[in-house]
Amino acid sequence: MPEQPTLSLVVIRVSDITRSVEAYSVLGITFQREQHGNGPVHYSGSVGETIFELYPATERSPVKSCRLGFAVACIDDVISKWRESGREIVAEPTDSTWGLRAVIADPDGHKIELTQRRCMTRN
Repeated sequence: MPEQPTLSLVVIRVSDITRSVEAYSVLGITFQREQHGNGPVHYSGSVGETIFELYPATERSPVKSCRLGFAVACIDDVISKWRESGREIVAEPTDSTWGLRAVIADPDGHKIELTQRRCMTRN
């Protein structure tokens, strides 16, 4: 059986890079400021073995709709921090086939599905 591919890089375009770095940091992603040659300043972090990058939107590369999914250690903690920061919660945590699930939206409206198997603070 051939070896399955693994996801190594996700790049999304955002309208306000500072606001987006702050939003995704709530999920526990630590970002580094980067710039390659004459390219734009952007931010890069790791999600497991996947590199997750936020690039500023441009006329040639505008913000487009996408949906991301992150498995988190404790969905209640993330939702609480997201709510405290005034960001949109699309769907509150509910039980699903994949475990506890919620949907939030980043500052550009990208939907982010959060899933969690177990959390010490939730019964």
